Amino acid sequence: MTEELEITFEKLSFCFETRKFADLRILLLDMEPFDIASFMENNLDEKEQIMFFRLLPKELASDVFVEFDSDTQERLIKAFTDKELKAVVDDMFLDDTVDIIEEMPANVVKRILKNSDPENRKQINELLEYPDDSAGSLMTTEYISFAASTTVEAAFDKIKKIGINKETIYTCYVTDRKKKLIGVVTVKDMLLAEKNELIAHIMDTNVITVETLDDRENVALKFTNYGFLALPVIDKEGCLVGIVTVDDAVEVIQEEATEDIQMMAGVIADETPYLKQSIWNIWKSRVPWLLLLMISATFTSMILSNYETSLAAITGGAVLYAFVPMLMGTAGNAGNQTSVTVIRAVALGDVKFKDIFKVILKELLAALLLGLTVSVVCFLKLMFIDNLYNEISVRVALIVSSVMWLSIVMAKLVGCILPLIAKKCKLDPAVVASPFMTTIVDVLSLIIYCSVAIAVL
Repeated sequence: MTEELEITFEKLSFCFETRKFADLRILLLDMEPFDIASFMENNLDEKEQIMFFRLLPKELASDVFVEFDSDTQERLIKAFTDKELKAVVDDMFLDDTVDIIEEMPANVVKRILKNSDPENRKQINELLEYPDDSAGSLMTTEYISFAASTTVEAAFDKIKKIGINKETIYTCYVTDRKKKLIGVVTVKDMLLAEKNELIAHIMDTNVITVETLDDRENVALKFTNYGFLALPVIDKEGCLVGIVTVDDAVEVIQEEATEDIQMMAGVIADETPYLKQSIWNIWKSRVPWLLLLMISATFTSMILSNYETSLAAITGGAVLYAFVPMLMGTAGNAGNQTSVTVIRAVALGDVKFKDIFKVILKELLAALLLGLTVSVVCFLKLMFIDNLYNEISVRVALIVSSVMWLSIVMAKLVGCILPLIAKKCKLDPAVVASPFMTTIVDVLSLIIYCSVAIAVL
């Protein structure tokens, strides 16, 4: 929080506590809805939030309401009269209303729908029918469209008439009589054209679209690739049914990135803010992966047990056990470096399964260099540092450092191949990345280490 915002929050608190509501409203008109919501959630108790919200200027109320977390929204809805709820709902964009409804319990949803206009209620119900991870669930039906035969002057008249209730007016769409999307035109295009120019002459017919059932992550990726402010959504017949705006795409990108991070850390994805998660939810999200990793770790103990007799029979074999954690840890870190890089590239669309051999070659060359560097440092460490407190022969040092090199190369290859195979199998690469890769790398590292040690010694 900036120093300027802290001062504003102090002024808001003072005006609210001293009941200087006229001054309070003046301050609020110069603030962003997000900052007002943040002030209310962090500085006011539940009763004060309800009172403060009722003091908000009408033109700000719905925008601030959208910025609250779901718990605050539910609490306010329960405190609203039907008239207050209707005023807030009617002033919200449809996609924001749908987002709120999806987070609310059934009794609250019924009340919201009951206090919505019949036309809005119909559109809300249609949007709620789309799958949660689809473009249809993200879109809003509040857009501006023209016929190709509309003049620029008539187009501006339409924008002035209905634009106040639309999600965006900068990008407009051109449809035929059957509502099929045939072009897109921006306000900039129209401003630079003559008043009597037809929209058909200035529209762009090369329109990038998404379909209602397209995955929302792919929708967000198109915003990243093309820098759109809005993206038209069409049905299977090519008819325009809505638009997705950039603010919704940013939310998707943030949610998907959070989910990937959680999955790579071995935690079941949960969109609930950390401080609002119950101990029970934290337990549920973490215990499955911990149990799975514990069971998978038995493979490493089985391998060590299998080689135990052979290693014990070797002169100096006992000292080899001391380097198992170092080898497994380094190989695991090497694999994680690669898997995270590849998963991110896959998520951004930079890498596809057809590029698997290019990725393997690139990672193999990098692994050879990285493995050589680490193994040389490892050999020097064993001879000049570890040898001070534990007698280590040159042969043992060579075995450990050479296996270190092989393990890093192996881990890098596993780390780049697994996410791509997972994507090809329509699995989430982030799920495969950490838990399964760690187990595979640990097992292979131990097999290489024990096999090389027995063969050489």
